[in-house]
Amino acid sequence: MTLNMIAVIGGSGVYDIDGLEGAEWRTVDSPFGAPSDQILTGTLDGVPMAFLPRHGRGHVHTPSSVPYRANIDALKRLGVTDVISLSACGSFREEMAPGDFVILDQYIDRTYLREKSFFGPGCVAHVSVAQPTCPRLGDACADAAEAAGVRVHKGGAYLAMEGPQFSTLAESRLYREVWGCDVIGMTGMPEAKLAREAELCYASVAMITDYDSWHPDHGEVDVTAIIATLTGNAARAKDMVRALPALRGEDRTACPHGCDRALEYAILTGPDARDPEVTQRLDAVAGRVLNRTAG
Repeated sequence: MTLNMIAVIGGSGVYDIDGLEGAEWRTVDSPFGAPSDQILTGTLDGVPMAFLPRHGRGHVHTPSSVPYRANIDALKRLGVTDVISLSACGSFREEMAPGDFVILDQYIDRTYLREKSFFGPGCVAHVSVAQPTCPRLGDACADAAEAAGVRVHKGGAYLAMEGPQFSTLAESRLYREVWGCDVIGMTGMPEAKLAREAELCYASVAMITDYDSWHPDHGEVDVTAIIATLTGNAARAKDMVRALPALRGEDRTACPHGCDRALEYAILTGPDARDPEVTQRLDAVAGRVLNRTAG
C-alpha cells in the first residue's frame, strides 16, 4: 500500500508548521545542489508531512536564488507525493482582497534567470503543463482553507515575475488589463513546472497581501501594510495546513489527473543514447520511467 506524504513549501512569512509529531529537521542531499534549508519532517493526524521554507529560515534566498530544482528533488527523495505551495502575492482583482487566498490553476512565466527543467542534453524530456496544478489537491486546499475560516477563490492565473523589485504601474496595468492575470508573485515558476517533471501532485495557494500598483486607492505597494497582512496570512495558512491530512488521508490512490504519470511518454532520448551522468542525477525525479526503459 502506498501512503500519502504531504509537503508544504512555505513562502514569505511561513517558516514552519505547527503540531507535527516526531518533528525533526533533516538534511537531504540533492545532485542539483543544496535545498533552501533542511526539511522539517513528522506526522500530522497520522499522515507523513514535510515542510521546506522556500527562502530558508531567516529568509536568506531571493526569488531568483531559490534552488528550485534541489528543493523539488529533495522532496521527491523523501517520498513526498503531494506538494502544497504557499506564497505571498499581489492581486489584480478588486474581489481578491488582501487576506484572501486564491487556489491557482494557471501561470504566465516571465522569469528568466532560473533553471527550469531537470532534463537537458543527454536526456531530453517534454512534459505537458497545460494544466499546471492538480485539481484534486487544489480542492483539498480550498476545503482546508475554508475550514480555517479563510475567504477562498478557486481558480486564478498567476503572473510569475523575476523580481526582486515590485511592478511598475505600466507593468501592473499590462498584466491586469491586457493579459488577464489575477495575481502576481515571484516564486511560482519554475516550481510548478519542476513538480510536474517530478510526477508530484502540486497545488499553489496565493496568499494575497496587496493590490500591486494598479489600484487607484492604493497607488503602490506599501511594504509596511504587506508585512501586517503577511503575519495574519501566515497564521491562517498554518490553520489550513492542519486541516489537510484529514482531507487527504493516509492511503495513496492514483491521481485522476495523471500528475503522478507525467513522464510516461515524455522522455524522448533513447536508452542507448542517454548520458549516464545525467540519468544518475534523475534517479529520484524520473527513476520510475528510466529504470523501466533502461537498455
